[in-house]
Amino acid sequence: MGKYDPLGGHLRRLRTDRVQLDFAEIERILGAMLPKSAQRPQWWANEIDPKGAHVQVRAWREAGYDAFLETSAERVRFVRRQA
Repeated sequence: MGKYDPLGGHLRRLRTDRVQLDFAEIERILGAMLPKSAQRPQWWANEIDPKGAHVQVRAWREAGYDAFLETSAERVRFVRRQA
């Protein structure tokens, strides 16, 4: 099980197309702290790196969501991708 799998599981269980989670909520879901780099929009980019460097992206993409960082609030908006 990967570090970010609990976030993917949480998103999969949602019945909504949009959800906002602040960093503290995400950390509770993960049971771990987010890295300092999570404060940068690039960390939340929705493109899966073929080299596997951005393992966190897989969690929300495989759950069917894209992530958008709201830097001023340390909050992330997850929006369900259209099929």
